[in-house]
Amino acid sequence: MNVLTVIPRIILKTVTAIYSDSFRVKGSKFIGSLFPATSASQFDDVLNDVVSAHPTATHHCYAWRIGLDSIEEFAQDDGEPPGTAGQPILNQLKSAGLVNSGLIVVRYYGGTNLGKGGLIDAYGHTAELCIANASLKTVIATQLYKVRYTYNQQNLIEKWKNQYQLIEKESEYLENVTLILACPTETSANFLNDLQNSNHLITFFEELGNGFELR
Repeated sequence: MNVLTVIPRIILKTVTAIYSDSFRVKGSKFIGSLFPATSASQFDDVLNDVVSAHPTATHHCYAWRIGLDSIEEFAQDDGEPPGTAGQPILNQLKSAGLVNSGLIVVRYYGGTNLGKGGLIDAYGHTAELCIANASLKTVIATQLYKVRYTYNQQNLIEKWKNQYQLIEKESEYLENVTLILACPTETSANFLNDLQNSNHLITFFEELGNGFELR
């Protein structure tokens, strides 16, 4: 299946650890693994490990969704009938809003053909089990700001931290205080407006670009 670029959903999720589960039907065993992957090469490293761990499996099918500003997707049937393995796995990733994540399902054939519908159900269900077991993190889109101020304005900064749910990324305490702050995108316009209206209190500020946080 070709790589596809799609528009991100408003609420995105990801994982920071590996989650596995298995499913049996008509003698076939399906073993799934969900894991973080921020690049295709990182996914391939995990895929190679899974193939090495299951060298006698009949199929190693998978899907991934990578990216945040724009999302790339890929699905692989690995010898199963087209659309019966990789796509059901991908559909489960999409349904959960997962990004920067990969999911591999290996199959040990049990001697009974499942048919296209049975394969779609088996691969999709195994992927669903892995996701159900996972601790999902919400991906929060942010705008990054560099803010410099004198120490007597700390109360104002603390007020903004609470009001806009600011996340302090970096700090430097010298003659003045310099912070790198991440503001959720949905409130960043209001925060920027406060910064602009408080330029008599704030020594310096600038926008640094977009970022993402996990919650």
